[in-house]
Amino acid sequence: MQESEIRDIVNKVLAEQKRLHNSDVDEVVLKTIATILTGFGIEEEDRVELRADLTHLRKWRRSVEQAQTYTFKTVVTAITVGFVGAVWLGVKAVIGK
Repeated sequence: MQESEIRDIVNKVLAEQKRLHNSDVDEVVLKTIATILTGFGIEEEDRVELRADLTHLRKWRRSVEQAQTYTFKTVVTAITVGFVGAVWLGVKAVIGK
């Protein structure tokens, strides 16, 4: 047997072992995730509903963030208008005398 043939055989064996190991790891990871989700009360059949719930929560979060932004803008506008109104009344009172 030539040295190159031995290297080819060893490389093929190592590649096969790596492939088998990766598939074993993938299987263990999938089982672990399924166990964790089941522990939280989420069954595999509920995936569609869970996705819909998470989509709804995202929309709700975005709408709350948008409402907070509008509220902040409204408060800043009200304070600014009040300040400008007070200054205007002060100027009008000074000029009126």
